[in-house]
Amino acid sequence: MGRVVVFGSVNVDLVARVARHPRPGETVLAQGPVQRLAGGKGANQAVAAAAAAASVILVAAVGDDDFGDAYAARLAALGIETRLSVAAGRPTGMAWITVNEAGENQIVVIPGANELAIPTVDDLAPGDVLLCQLELPIPQTEAAIRRAAAVGARVVLNAAPFAPLARDVISLADPMVVNEHEAAALADSGLVPRSLLITFGSAGVQWDGLRVDAVAVPPDDVLDTTGAGDAFCGALAAALADGADRHTALVAAARAGADAVQRIGAQPNPRL
Repeated sequence: MGRVVVFGSVNVDLVARVARHPRPGETVLAQGPVQRLAGGKGANQAVAAAAAAASVILVAAVGDDDFGDAYAARLAALGIETRLSVAAGRPTGMAWITVNEAGENQIVVIPGANELAIPTVDDLAPGDVLLCQLELPIPQTEAAIRRAAAVGARVVLNAAPFAPLARDVISLADPMVVNEHEAAALADSGLVPRSLLITFGSAGVQWDGLRVDAVAVPPDDVLDTTGAGDAFCGALAAALADGADRHTALVAAARAGADAVQRIGAQPNPRL
């Protein structure tokens, strides 16, 4: 079984529940207190991969603050090996999140220390999976992907939030994981990954023509969609590192995504 090495963001999520999201220029009142939760797409995906029994390394950056210390302790307690660079004078990344009564979210990310993440992934080997997202600076992410591919590791790239990447980097993604909106942006860019996996929410997923249905979740059981995509990607990477074929990996990932929407926060027991 290979390892899952995640090069990604670490954020503290400040989450407010609202009846509905505000329209431009409108103010709405939160329902209850703000929650301080563990987040960041990189950390979320690392936690999901570890929950799927993968051997996980998270390569990331935190600030020299209490949030960074608390997050490092949390990851260690979850059995995740970390390579955390500490960015002097920078705060740990943060995200402001509002979640409405339907469980849909709006998110604003403040990168903080994430901007100084160092791609220390030189010990990857064939059989390992490098899992990346796009919350870190593009040059660092591209460097990590090129290094992984050069030694024969598999690259899983979650192109979220979508941003243009170098053509050679896009061609190394197997798969590139996008939702419908990101898929449209990818099409507009004219870039072509080695393989493309598109998630359609409750309509399921498609990986180069292979379709797998979503796991049905009753509407009343949907509490928060914030971490569903990250749970999907982490479980997918874990399955691929374990040697699973595409169909098996998709089924495992879909199940993890469905489980994620039935809890509050982007990670299980996410309070910091």
